[in-house]
Order: sequence, then C-alpha cells, then structure tokens
Amino acid sequence: MNAVSTQRRYRSVFISDVHLGTRGCKADFLLDFLRVVESDNLYLVGDIVDGWRLRKHWYWPQSHNDVLQKLLRKARKGVNVVFIPGNHDEFARSYTDHEFGAVKVMHEATHIAADGRTYLVMHGDQFDGVIQYAKWLAYLGDWAYTTALALNHWFNVARKRFGLPYWSLSKYLKHKVKNAVAFIADFEAAMAGVARQRGVDGVICGHIHHAEIRDIDGILYCNDGDWVESCTALVEHYDGRMEILDWTEMRQFSALDAYERARTEPSGPVTVPPEAVGPAPAPVENTPACASSSFPMLGRLRSMVWSARS
Repeated sequence: MNAVSTQRRYRSVFISDVHLGTRGCKADFLLDFLRVVESDNLYLVGDIVDGWRLRKHWYWPQSHNDVLQKLLRKARKGVNVVFIPGNHDEFARSYTDHEFGAVKVMHEATHIAADGRTYLVMHGDQFDGVIQYAKWLAYLGDWAYTTALALNHWFNVARKRFGLPYWSLSKYLKHKVKNAVAFIADFEAAMAGVARQRGVDGVICGHIHHAEIRDIDGILYCNDGDWVESCTALVEHYDGRMEILDWTEMRQFSALDAYERARTEPSGPVTVPPEAVGPAPAPVENTPACASSSFPMLGRLRSMVWSARS
C-alpha cells in the first residue's frame, strides 16, 4: 500500500466490527487508516475482536497484532480511546469501567460533539432480537456470513479474470432481500428510539455492518459500518459535523487482494510490547488468567474467549 504525505485529523473517530481473529478482517486497511488518520477521541464501538470465531478456530496473524499495538500506542500518546464491547467480544464486558493501557472499557458512552449535540454511543446488539432471544440463530447467521464471504472471494476471482470489478454478495443481499432491508430499518428505528428516551440528540452504533447517517424523526442516527467488507469509519469534524469515510474508495484498495492475503497469512500468538501498556486490573468474576503474557488482558485473550459463556 502506498504511503501518503499528509495526515488527516478529526476531532473524533468511531470504528466498529473489525472482527480481529477472522480471515475476513481487513487489518491491513485498518492499519493504513490508523496511520493516516489522527484524532483527539477514538471510539471502538464493539466487535473489535471476534471471540465467536476464535473459540472455534484460533487465527491471529501479525497484522492483527499490529492493529492492537497501534490502538494501544494511540492511547499511550494521549488519544482518548474508549472501547465499548459488542456481542462478538462480549468476554470484555466483564472488564467495563476498567482501563487497559489507557484504553477505557465502557458498556456505553455519551459523546458531546463540538457543536454541543450529545450522542449515545453503543454497539447496538442489545436491540437485536436475534442476539437477545435466539442466540443459536445468531451463531448460524455468523456461520452463513463467513461462508458467504469465502464464496464471494472465489466468485470475484472469476470476475477479475474476465476484467470485471469487485462485487459484494452480502451488500447486495442487504439491499435487495426484503427481510434484510426490514431488519435494518427496524434496527435503526430501535436505536433512534432509545436515543430519544435518553434525551440525547443522536446515536452512534455499529453491529449491522451498514454505514449510514440519517435523521430519524429528529434523532441523528449514525452507524460507522465495518472493517470486513465496507471498511468505513464515522468521523466528527472540529465543527461537529459527522461524516462517513469509505477507506477502500478513498485509497482505492482491492478487497479481493486483501482477502487473498488473509487466506495465506500464517497465524501466531497475541503479543504486545510491555512499554505500550500499563498494569491491568484484576479480572472480574474470576475470569481465567494466562500468566505467560507481558500484557494481562491480551495475554488472557485466548483463555477469555474459550471460557466465555455462550
């Protein structure tokens, strides 16, 4: 990937649904984003690490280590980094109201923008009926989504040979399948509803891998998208204006090439330099520990995801 000579700076950046620990994660793209984009505040709005997939198959290449290191270094250098766990990294919810290497772990947050508007920041799985009441169906959907990504890769390999551009099956289904469109609309309305109940001006979330900014009956609904397919982030300018950045479009990256690299990239352990972090608090509710790591939270990552309750 080509280096850039200028940095982009924003007041706040919101990213979610990175899914570190899966081959679908565009870790290289996110690393490029984190190197180019600077901000005063950085919100990690859930599903940063995919504990669901890691429990089934341990996949942790160097690029995923690099993402964690970059996030921790930003926090160490003074960026206000807030991590709000989602359903895929729900093992970290036992650590809410703690700090790890200056990264604050919170169940949800209230963000006050530069223009005075207030936003409720949360992952959003709490308002997904499938997650709450039929988790087995959520696991099935996760498997289907992962399978679709793999099939989509080989389909696009064939398209590339014929000189055709990249085409996303999951994006097509989200926009064309009636039930998927209805689910997204219901989710957006539910998120706007909880923001209205809390008396805030807007809501910022992730979860459904569908980046969007729109007004819903006076509530500004903002979804920052994902780093599996769309590679989008939500940013706040210094005047309070919100914008979605599509990093693959801005940088002209190839999603097909990224997935091919992920398929062949070897896995390894979770490692973070000791100087990047400070001491971590004791785990909550007797969460199992792994004493072999220099960084307690990340050293426990494997045992935490394996012991997490489904």
